[in-house]
Amino acid sequence: MDTLKLYVKSMGMLLKSQLQYPASFCLQTLAQIVMEAGELMAVLLLIDRFDSLNQWSGGDLLFFFGLMSVTFYLTECFGRGITGNFGNFVRTGQLDTFLLRPRGVLTQVLCSAMDPRRFGCIAVGVAALILGCRQSQVQWTAWKALAFAESVFLGVWLILGLFLIEAVFCIHSVKSVELVNAITYGGRSACEYPIDVYPRPLRILFTVVAPFALTLHVPAAYILDKPMYGWPAWTAFATPLAGAALFAVMYTVFQYAMRFYRSTGS
Repeated sequence: MDTLKLYVKSMGMLLKSQLQYPASFCLQTLAQIVMEAGELMAVLLLIDRFDSLNQWSGGDLLFFFGLMSVTFYLTECFGRGITGNFGNFVRTGQLDTFLLRPRGVLTQVLCSAMDPRRFGCIAVGVAALILGCRQSQVQWTAWKALAFAESVFLGVWLILGLFLIEAVFCIHSVKSVELVNAITYGGRSACEYPIDVYPRPLRILFTVVAPFALTLHVPAAYILDKPMYGWPAWTAFATPLAGAALFAVMYTVFQYAMRFYRSTGS
């Protein structure tokens, strides 16, 4: 509980520091909105050109896009310390100071940065979700709301786990490996669309290796009343646990990798 309080307090301080320059903050947030709206426009153009993609209607595609955007950018906003700072901490030797403090390294890294500009991207994702729900005429129930909340919550842990892959590489190679981005940012772009529209190798990649399909797509398909892979409805509540499982595995790997950390700073 103390760790959670520390994290919330750190996020509050970082947000206040960002808002000290309101004009810069607003302009950068607007730029993020424009970029994310450009990706949304690509989905809208696809919907305008084709009535459906396999079993998925235009509203369904918007729902998948919105769910991925909200989940991914929530993670980037509050997990920015891993993707934005960790590599620099290793290169400069600043990570040494984290090892001397009573809190865990990962906790301190997460408390080191946030990116409130991503709120603009989240807003675009929410707009896509609302539009998708209306077009697909989603009939919300308590079970569907629970599946949605579980999917977003555990999806955040999934993406944090994938970000930890980059952190592990930074420990061994000093700089991050761009190949990791194929799974994280590449996975975000690919999994804005239903996974079953892709060839088998990509379906395996994003179902088994980076389980976006299990954590986000199966619950989304349940909410849209179009079960993915023909799986029964109850799987929508079980498959998101893959996100927590991947984070647990990567956290263990990260803790082990820290044994091999060698300072490169002065």
